[in-house]
Amino acid sequence: MPTLSDIFPTSPEAIARNGWDAPDIILVTGDAFIDAPSMGVAVIARVLAADGFKVAILAQPDPEKTTDFTKLGEPKLFWGVSGGSVDSMVANYTASKKRRKNDDYTPGGINDRRPDRACIVYTNRIRRYFKNTVPILLGGIEASLRRISHYDFWDNRIRRSLLFDAKADYLLYGMAESSILAFARALKQKQSPDAIPGLCLVAKQIPENYLTLPSFEEVSNDKKSFLSMFHTFYENSDPITARGLAQAHGDRFLIQNPPFPYTEEKELDAMHALPFTRSLHPDDAAKGDVRALETIRHSITTHYGCYGECNFCAIAVHQGRTVRSRSLASIVKEAESLTHRSDFKGIISDAGGPTANMYGFECRKKKEKGSCHDRRCLFPEVCPSLKPDHSLQKKLLKELRSLKGVRKVFVASGVRYDLLLADKKAGPDYLEELVGHHVSGQMKVAPEHICPHVLSRMGKPGTETLERFRELFFTQTHKAGKPQFLTYYFIAAHPGCTEEDMKKLGTYARQTLKLAPEQVQIFTPTPSTWSAAMYWTETDPWTGEKLFVEKDGGRKKRQKDLVVQSVSNGERHLDQAMRSRKKSTKSSPSTPKKSQKGPIIHKRRGTDR
Repeated sequence: MPTLSDIFPTSPEAIARNGWDAPDIILVTGDAFIDAPSMGVAVIARVLAADGFKVAILAQPDPEKTTDFTKLGEPKLFWGVSGGSVDSMVANYTASKKRRKNDDYTPGGINDRRPDRACIVYTNRIRRYFKNTVPILLGGIEASLRRISHYDFWDNRIRRSLLFDAKADYLLYGMAESSILAFARALKQKQSPDAIPGLCLVAKQIPENYLTLPSFEEVSNDKKSFLSMFHTFYENSDPITARGLAQAHGDRFLIQNPPFPYTEEKELDAMHALPFTRSLHPDDAAKGDVRALETIRHSITTHYGCYGECNFCAIAVHQGRTVRSRSLASIVKEAESLTHRSDFKGIISDAGGPTANMYGFECRKKKEKGSCHDRRCLFPEVCPSLKPDHSLQKKLLKELRSLKGVRKVFVASGVRYDLLLADKKAGPDYLEELVGHHVSGQMKVAPEHICPHVLSRMGKPGTETLERFRELFFTQTHKAGKPQFLTYYFIAAHPGCTEEDMKKLGTYARQTLKLAPEQVQIFTPTPSTWSAAMYWTETDPWTGEKLFVEKDGGRKKRQKDLVVQSVSNGERHLDQAMRSRKKSTKSSPSTPKKSQKGPIIHKRRGTDR
């Protein structure tokens, strides 16, 4: 039986063992190569290999070593370049622009293998060593979010489309498991890929009926033009309604074709049925353990996309605003396959997606006509057309935990409590299911803030839904007889947020929640998000109102500390009160345990550690 080294060779010796004269495609990535369905480069490699293409891998090549880029020779069709699972600047720096010491996707865990602006560095090295090479195709989250002119927090300026800075030939944006096949097949058949949906390229002329965005030069010098550009860009991100876009960069144009149609259930099921080994490539394994593997080895992705559209989040731009779910049978089959693994101890670390409770339902109107331009699915309130229904996910969880060999199924992805509350029929039963069987002592929720004017800029619901959910959660935990707790994520220094707002958040956490948030993260402006646009322009994109935006690093940290210190002081008072009481055989819902058994969950990227 062929090993992972033979299927996806990383050395000339492995290529020779396969009898290849050259690979068809070489994929270059900023991560170690983990052959799992939750890793983008692994999915692309598996999809291409299943279609008959010969795929080789360059994982975390050293930019200073010529042999790291030349050892496999030149591919016959194209190079595929990705910065990895996380934008390389987010991976390498905290919100305070301090260098991160650790990298969960690097063997050994030390952050010394992923270069800054990885897509640019990798592409430039390929161009250096292969002068007249086959096309270079960019992909992954770094390329997807930087495909047009964008605000870059680390340079504090507007940067060009990544296609111009990296000097690549093409860029595929979004979830490219289908568009990559169309691209590879076109090159194999010696046809032009230029018209493929989901593709960006550089051209001298604008295709007919494409919308023209303000130029790079305009948006660099005029913040109103930047907001105008971003509105048009965002409104043309749905595959059903989008038009092609063009943006001048000097005397050439960035051409963005309309998005590739979303992958349907049947295609998603087939993709997840591919023979992923859920292991680290042997050549990477020899260099050390990769921490990310701990959480993804026995996790299951149930769906893709998110209709939350939080303004600080990149999921809507990259994965899309329409949720695509796998079939129940496909997910159960994947779980059953885990039980036959020698390293499986009976625990599925997560069954979910970008947000846990979006599996199995979607707005019929959106699926037929595309995302609405005049409203969102969940903000300022859950749209009545969405009709959330948690019954299929409840059924799925029951089937997963009933499998022979499965002891526990965790739902470790975050839960949108406003969505759960909007489902008055199945929502309470779903929460009862979670509390009774699928929570590892604590459930993650993300209110992000409590001040209405800050929440409106984040695109998040108000505190009334949080308090309703909190009451229902503790009612269910009491009913289940389990000491379950809520952990809260909050953001400091988001556009529109002041120190006074953070003081109010600290008071609320102390007096109402009676718990310290698990994390207070300092806001990082991620490319191609609404919040990044607010940060750069200091303007509300919808009202034109000028915003206060904290840009001083020390005062950003102070915003965070106002909440952490305030809550810590409150906790000391609570602890004194608790010590004066007699010990109870059952824990109070407002008293968190210091340690809980359960899967290791990655901290959200962009936190100030």
